[in-house]
Amino acid sequence: MKNAGIIAGPISLLVVGVMIIHCMDILVRCAHHFCHRMQKPFVDYGDTVMYGLEASPFLWLRTHSLWARYLVRSLLIITQLGFCSVYFLFLADNFKQVTETVSISNKCQQNKTTVETLPYLHLHLYMLTFLPFVILLVLFHDLLMLAIFSTAGNTAILGSMALIFSYIIQDIPNPKNLPWSANWQTYALFFGTAVFSLEGISVILPLENQMKYPNHYVVILYMVMPIIIILYVSLGILGYMKFGEDIQASIILNLPNCWLYQSVKILHSIGIFFTYALQFYVPAEIIIPLVMSWVPEQNELLVDLSVCAFMVCMTYVFAMLIPQMEQITVLLGSASCSVLALIIPPLLEICTYYSDGLSSFIIIKDLFISILGILGCIMGTYQAFYEIIHQNFFSSSQNVTKDFV
Repeated sequence: MKNAGIIAGPISLLVVGVMIIHCMDILVRCAHHFCHRMQKPFVDYGDTVMYGLEASPFLWLRTHSLWARYLVRSLLIITQLGFCSVYFLFLADNFKQVTETVSISNKCQQNKTTVETLPYLHLHLYMLTFLPFVILLVLFHDLLMLAIFSTAGNTAILGSMALIFSYIIQDIPNPKNLPWSANWQTYALFFGTAVFSLEGISVILPLENQMKYPNHYVVILYMVMPIIIILYVSLGILGYMKFGEDIQASIILNLPNCWLYQSVKILHSIGIFFTYALQFYVPAEIIIPLVMSWVPEQNELLVDLSVCAFMVCMTYVFAMLIPQMEQITVLLGSASCSVLALIIPPLLEICTYYSDGLSSFIIIKDLFISILGILGCIMGTYQAFYEIIHQNFFSSSQNVTKDFV
């Protein structure tokens, strides 16, 4: 909300959320269409795009349909492993703040963000501590078991959000001094963060495939996603009104230094830890079968475990390379999530149903969503790279110069 403005932010988040829900619906309908047409029980995102391009009226798209499948699967791997890297950072950052705090007050009336801390330990050490536990977690490949873990994680997250809402609704300042809208640079950062937060299109087809009644998935989608959007908008508005320009990249960092709100960090970290495996499931289902096709049967278990451990270590390494959580979220949301969630599904609908006859309204609507996604992708990616380069290179060189002087 700070990157978009107190008026433009909520409106934009609602618009982005509605478009993402609609694109999820498009993907599910196209997947059902090709399941029926190809007489297959299930098709994933990459196969759906491949079949969609094969059904398009353009020869160039039909001849490059297989490359589109590779592109989608590559984006899925990058996006989901990127989510896992952010989870690593979140876990380490929150536990670092809790464990290094010397004195935690029992009074929560005042928001004391500056606290006395224990001797400093590097964030990488905290991430390294979580590494073996995360590796053990991802060894569960059964989606039902992952759903149980995710349910436990969501319960912890809901508990932490209840505590956050209970604090931010108290004594909200007058928001008249907050900007209504922001410039395009910070708005581009808002776009990347919003798409990153709402993007769940990568896991909807695997989840639907495991449902007892897959045809009910669209109904569940339209029931659940509006609740999530309302929670995001409410938390964003109230949090920005409560803390104003002092709002941190994560609102948890603005909470008072008392045991009640320190427990928010612990609850949220527990929730993120358990949902890591669900985000990890999609790239694992793409990479592991590919690797298994090249190894002897007697070595499959060892290779399976080794590949899982290696992939988790890659998310740890990526989290070390860019230790600013907000930079990773904006970059992933703009460069990868927007392509999967906003650009591909509308174009897929045109390719899939063009030969069956599409109204001009649907074509214009799909092109409009894709163009917005492309603009957001370009501007958000540019601004994210600018922020990363500026903060990690130019700011460090300026600090070195100051120290020398």
